[in-house]
Amino acid sequence: MPGKVPPDELFAHVFERTGDADIDETVLQGPADGEDAAAIDWPGGDLVVSSDPISLAASQVGNLGVHVACNDVAASGADPRWLTVVVLLPDETADLETITRDVDAAASEVGASVVGGHSEYVDQLERPLVSLTAMGATERFVPTGGAAPGDVVLLTKAAGIEGTAILAADFGDDLEVPPDVVDRATGFLEEISVVPDARAIREYATAMHDPTEGGVAAGLLELARASAVRLEVDRDAVPIREETDRLCEAVDVDPLRIFGSGGLLATVPEDERDDALEALADAGLEAASIGTVREGEPELRLGEESIVEPVADDLYPLWEAADASTS
Repeated sequence: MPGKVPPDELFAHVFERTGDADIDETVLQGPADGEDAAAIDWPGGDLVVSSDPISLAASQVGNLGVHVACNDVAASGADPRWLTVVVLLPDETADLETITRDVDAAASEVGASVVGGHSEYVDQLERPLVSLTAMGATERFVPTGGAAPGDVVLLTKAAGIEGTAILAADFGDDLEVPPDVVDRATGFLEEISVVPDARAIREYATAMHDPTEGGVAAGLLELARASAVRLEVDRDAVPIREETDRLCEAVDVDPLRIFGSGGLLATVPEDERDDALEALADAGLEAASIGTVREGEPELRLGEESIVEPVADDLYPLWEAADASTS
C-alpha cells in the first residue's frame, strides 16, 4: 500500500536510531511522531530543517517540490531561506530544463536560495524523483507538538486544496462535473504554499502543522498525537470549497481525507483567536476556527467520529483502480 510509513514502524526502526543526536544538546527537535521538521540551536537562532521527496511529471514536480519542503519549515515558525535539491531522472529524455526552471521560480517566490544538490540518471525510475531539503531560521521554533488544552484549532484557506487539484488533473475529464469547475480546481495548485499563512499567524501559534497525505483529518490526528492531547473538531466548521465538494462527491471520497497542502493547521490560545484570525485576514487569507484542544489520550473527535489510527488518503484507491483498468 503506498503512502507514509505507519507510526509503529517509525517508532520501531527510525526514531531511536539517531546517531549522535541523542547526546547533542544543540538538537532542539529531532525525529518524532507528527513532527515534519528538525530544530537546531545555532548562533542565528533556531535552524529549522525539513526534507521531502516528490515524484510527478516534470511539468509539476519542481514547483510542488519546493512548496512541499518549504511548507514544513514555515509551519515551524521559520522563513525558508536555503534549499538543496536532488533530481533523479529516468533517462536522458527527461525534462531537466523544466524541473530546474520551476524550482528556480518557486524558490524565488518563497524567498529561498538553492545552495546545492545532486542530479543523476536512474533507469529504474518511471518518472522524475525530486528530493528537497529546506532550511530556515527563526527566533521561536513552533512544533507540531505544542498544542495545549484550552487552545483553539484554526485552519487557513480550506480542506483538500492539493487533493482537489489532483482530482481535476488526473480524473477531471472523466467526471460528470462542469468543465469550469474542473478548470478552477486545477488552479488550486497555485495555492499550495502556506509560507504566507504561517508568517501571518506564527506569533500567536502554540503549534502548527501542514496537512499533506491523508488531508486535514490526518493532519489533525498527527497534531493530536504529537501534542498528546484530544482534539474536538466540528466537521461542519471545516471550510470546504465548492470545487472540492463537487469533485469529491463525483468520485465518492472524503474532502477531509485527500491531500491537504495549501491549508495550514494551527492552535492558538483561546484569548488570542480573534487577533490571529484578524492577522490572517490582514494578509488576505481566509481562515476558520474549527475546534478545541482538550486533555486526554491522543485522539481526533471529528464530529461524532473518533479517530485514533493513522488516516489513509482516499486518492490512493482511485489511482490503483485507474492503473488496474489500464493494465
